[in-house]
Amino acid sequence: MRKIESKQEFEETIQKEASVVVDFYADWCGPCQTLLPTLDDLSKDFEGKVKIVKVNVDNQQELAQRFGVRSIPTLIFFKNQKAVETIVGLRTKDELQKKISALEIGNK
Repeated sequence: MRKIESKQEFEETIQKEASVVVDFYADWCGPCQTLLPTLDDLSKDFEGKVKIVKVNVDNQQELAQRFGVRSIPTLIFFKNQKAVETIVGLRTKDELQKKISALEIGNK
């Protein structure tokens, strides 16, 4: 899972990939660290189909504000450059897998 280091890198990723899941997180956030292995696994499971990336809210405050991220972890699902769903807080791998599968086939 790639870490987005700049607004430009974020924009390029959203424009290049049809389906993207963005994990807004912080290094000091316990639930974010708990979610990380799950997202790493899902990133491998959906490789070539759905891109999963992470954005550190402490380093990319402008992006977090732009998408209204107030609590972390927050996952924002993008389809064809548009945010189509937001999930706040921890979720199970099974639940996230279903959401990502739906994103892959074009549903919410």
